[in-house]
Amino acid sequence: MTTVEKVDSPVSATESRPVSRRATIARVVILGSIAIAFISPIIFMVVTSFKTRAEAAGIPPTWIPNPFSLQAYESILAPGTGTPVLQWFANSMIAAALNAALVVITASLAAYPLARMHFRGKNVVFAVIVATLLVPPVILVIPNYLIVSELGWLNSLLAVIVPTAASAFGVFFMRQFFISLPVELEEAARLDGANRFIIFTRVVLPLAKPALATLALLAFLGNWNDFLWPVYVLFSPEVQTLPAGLSTLQSANAVRYDLLMAGAVVASVPVLALFVFLQRFIIEGVSRSGVKG
Repeated sequence: MTTVEKVDSPVSATESRPVSRRATIARVVILGSIAIAFISPIIFMVVTSFKTRAEAAGIPPTWIPNPFSLQAYESILAPGTGTPVLQWFANSMIAAALNAALVVITASLAAYPLARMHFRGKNVVFAVIVATLLVPPVILVIPNYLIVSELGWLNSLLAVIVPTAASAFGVFFMRQFFISLPVELEEAARLDGANRFIIFTRVVLPLAKPALATLALLAFLGNWNDFLWPVYVLFSPEVQTLPAGLSTLQSANAVRYDLLMAGAVVASVPVLALFVFLQRFIIEGVSRSGVKG
């Protein structure tokens, strides 16, 4: 008696197509819903900035301005309006740019010895630096305020530039990137007679441009978006930064939603421009700064 084995026929390409198509549609729907959830507040912000004061405060809110108005932008950007948004914008730009430059300098100078040099206690120093990331920033407000006050920096841009110039995250980020660089390039430069400083400035830093650009952007965004600290240390309208200044557009009795949204749009422009300009460096810098040794 012979036995007959049943062999399952392979699934044809035409049978698998509906399953693949349904999976693709499901992914598109899910990702599209997430994208809409993230983009909708931004679209509403832009739309509201082109509404009149009455329409911006109307309930229920509308998605299409009727009529289309530039009143909010004229109120915050036109000279002599009593709302120095352009001055706040300039203050924020100066503070964020200088702070980002200081963060890049201090972080790279501190990270390179931790990545390449060998000295006693190196791992302990690095562990302490990383441990400071666990400290909530709000705990440092009072100590930083007392230090800034003793230095006479209250109500000046130095108060929002210097205190965050040393970044523990920046040191960690740059150290991980330096570790990922091939050490053979530095050894070849050392054989050619280059000292440690020349190697760092002419060999390592040019290779670290993606990481430096990423860190500079992160530091810029952190300072640019900071609200709590500038409110504590900047009092005069002429020295306030943009987030702190925009908060003065609302009072206990009324909130000018049209002005707030127009100011938020103005504040978003440099951030978007920097991201578009540095996008290639950011992707490369983050991808190469993985957690290593």
